[in-house]
Amino acid sequence: MGDREGTLRRAVSEMERRIGPCVALSRMYETAPVGFDSPHAFLNAAAAFRVTACAHPNEADALRVLAITKEIECQLGRRQKSVGGRYADRPIDIDLLLWEDLQIGLPELTLPHPHLHERHFVLDPLAEIAPDLLHPTLRQSIRTLQRKNSPSKP
Repeated sequence: MGDREGTLRRAVSEMERRIGPCVALSRMYETAPVGFDSPHAFLNAAAAFRVTACAHPNEADALRVLAITKEIECQLGRRQKSVGGRYADRPIDIDLLLWEDLQIGLPELTLPHPHLHERHFVLDPLAEIAPDLLHPTLRQSIRTLQRKNSPSKP
């Protein structure tokens, strides 16, 4: 919703300020919404950050970064999170997808993201910046997952 590109750029800038430097940023991909009907297209991108003050990623650091991303979403106009699989248009949605080989299964955070390997709107930008990165549980590269889940695949 709103200035999609400007909002994404502000999110990346704010994450750099509060989390650490952006070391890779994909181009922006326009896609149809998934999981609900809307007349609006979504703009998606993937970014990789070097998290400052974190030598070895752990659950506490991941929860700290998640809290920061929620604050940034609110700062950029997001008023509520999706609940119970019910999605709606929103000005910004920041998802943590992966953090090295970290695996977390908490109610508030699952890493790797549980739907990462199923969604081309996530895989396409992620494959642009990290095609050879291995999914920590599936042990397949992002590029392989992207090919398996291409929307043009019969």
